Amino acid sequence: METENNTLLLEFLIVGLSDNPELQPILFGLFLSMYLVTVLGNLLIILAVSSSSQLHTPMYFFLTNLSFIDICFISTTIPKMLVNMHSQIKGISYRECLTQVYFFTTLVGMDNFLLTLMAYDRFVAICHPLNYTVIMSPWVCTLLVLILWIIMFWVSLIHILLVNELKFSRGTEIPHFFCELVQVLKVANSDTYINNVVMYVLTFLLAVIPMTGIFMSYSQIVSALLRMSSTVSKHKAFSTCGSHLCVVSLFYGSGLAIYFSSSVSHPSQRGMIASLMYTVISPMLNLFIYCLRNKDVKDALGEIVNRVASCPSLMRTLRQIL
Repeated sequence: METENNTLLLEFLIVGLSDNPELQPILFGLFLSMYLVTVLGNLLIILAVSSSSQLHTPMYFFLTNLSFIDICFISTTIPKMLVNMHSQIKGISYRECLTQVYFFTTLVGMDNFLLTLMAYDRFVAICHPLNYTVIMSPWVCTLLVLILWIIMFWVSLIHILLVNELKFSRGTEIPHFFCELVQVLKVANSDTYINNVVMYVLTFLLAVIPMTGIFMSYSQIVSALLRMSSTVSKHKAFSTCGSHLCVVSLFYGSGLAIYFSSSVSHPSQRGMIASLMYTVISPMLNLFIYCLRNKDVKDALGEIVNRVASCPSLMRTLRQIL
């Protein structure tokens, strides 16, 4: 095959989830449904938090940011996969592939850091309640999120600049359903030693630092809870921390599964399933975890539903659409 550098004509072939034509309509319907549920559900969370003055707190500020990132996260991979399924064309241009790599890397890092900020928020709320409004003031929370976005934009840009120096063959198959950095490096025709070193060093730093922060926050939280005498206070603290711990377990569990499976030169079906957990199922489950376990969010969503139901013109419009 002809080897080329990054040109406008260069195109990759995304292998996808299955070559069976009979499964394509089923997979298309399944992932379209999951995509719509995730996007619409997270938009509802953002709307609920924005419309309820009781939810204008740092914890829900971070939750709305997490919902926004989950929307962007699933929108980075699923729409292109659905287009390929519908058109039966597996091609993805060089620019589209690098765009997926860039935003996927950025959003994974932001997801990682936001979970750490949410753990720190719970630590301050439980262990230092008197200083909570000072430590977690709105401008501090906004500044922290802005700094993290800047960090991840630059980290992703480093990866893209390094990938841009590699050579690929036209029509190279990527054994995945989207362009992930690990898989793109495996199909390159030039030496990827520097790329791999940078990738693993940055991944280690961007994973270990947040994980350490989460572990230290919850070790202090558990210690504080054990000293509490009030059963009601303990239950309330466990309730607010439980949702976050479920999301953290889902995020890191599926993430570790991906990188353990990526150590094999030819990714197995297990690696594909791990990626699905990470990119599709996890953002959708985050929605249900926070809605079902959080009374304040459920109450805010209930108020939105009541407002919609009490508006006749809007109800008529919805009936016409449906």
